Amino acid sequence: MHRNTLKNILITIPIIIGVLIIGYLMFTNFYPSFGGDVLIERQNRYQKSQQFKEGIFYNINTSAPQDLSFSETMGLAYKFFTAKVPNDRPKKDLKANKIDSAAVAQYQGKARLIWYGHSSFLLQMDGKNMLIDPMFSEVAAPHPWLGSKRFNSEFPLEVEKLPQIDAVIFSHDHYDHLDYQSVLKLKNKTLRFIVPLGVGVHLEAWGVSSNKIIEMDWWEETQIDSLKFVCTPAQHFSGRKLNNRQSTLWSSWVIQSATENIYFSGDSGYAPFFSEIGEKYGPFDIALLECGQYNELWPDVHMMPEETAQAGLDLKANKIMPIHWAGFKLAFHTWTDPIERILAKAKELNIQVINPEIGHEIIVKDSTQTFAEWWTSY
Repeated sequence: MHRNTLKNILITIPIIIGVLIIGYLMFTNFYPSFGGDVLIERQNRYQKSQQFKEGIFYNINTSAPQDLSFSETMGLAYKFFTAKVPNDRPKKDLKANKIDSAAVAQYQGKARLIWYGHSSFLLQMDGKNMLIDPMFSEVAAPHPWLGSKRFNSEFPLEVEKLPQIDAVIFSHDHYDHLDYQSVLKLKNKTLRFIVPLGVGVHLEAWGVSSNKIIEMDWWEETQIDSLKFVCTPAQHFSGRKLNNRQSTLWSSWVIQSATENIYFSGDSGYAPFFSEIGEKYGPFDIALLECGQYNELWPDVHMMPEETAQAGLDLKANKIMPIHWAGFKLAFHTWTDPIERILAKAKELNIQVINPEIGHEIIVKDSTQTFAEWWTSY
């Protein structure tokens, strides 16, 4: 009896594992949100990149990120889905201040940003309409069942009502930055997609023409009419499924006109290159700096709020805006911890922080704008 039971268990376990593996492979190979794969032919294009070696991209600090062991990974996954964090979400949907579609389409004023929450922006500068890391889906995951809902259910202006977009800039291929459904809505109204090396493979898999895509390595520059775009370093990682980790590059961005200078961090741990970017391209009118989804288990790929404030000084930014918060629950801190901690550190360092509500107009060169502590009402 016991022998038969043991035999059945030994037969059943491999079958279950096999079914799970087959299911995963079918899901990742046929479900479109996973994007494309960087095959050998495409990898050959990246051999000149100092960040690319043996088929994957590396940080300047090649030991970052620190890979967790299998048991640590499983433990972290279990904790993420089971841990109860007080105040990890707003008690109600975050309000999105509405903007008029006609006013956006006709805008010819000073360079401005409109925050869409998390790390997404509409940027209007020199008569151009641009989007930075546009992520408009409800969940930051390959499937709606695999993540928690974003904090705001509405946007300042729905993507369908946006005017023609001159350029979309992506920082890397993680789901909370590069979103399949958002790209589908944007691809026919966007003239150019500006991305780090390899990220174009996902866009092409989703039907974006390759002649619309500009792939760039760190420290490369491209000019589009009056605007300069510079792909600058970040300390992070990439991958949309288990078997393509580090296959595409991650970056920060500098966006310059003749009179304005903007820095966008994407996702990054704190590193010496912030000072290097500040020396080479600063000072910046505004630095949009990640400040959220951090934890002591992954300090090399996301900054603590105090490091975010210091990065603003390193970059020689006239003012900084914390981003990568007030969008999704992707870590174990309270949802207001990022803004509370960075405001305290910025006061100590004497650097200006702006904290607009979703949808509020941010004038790039205006150093007098102030915003209420809106998060306290949630």
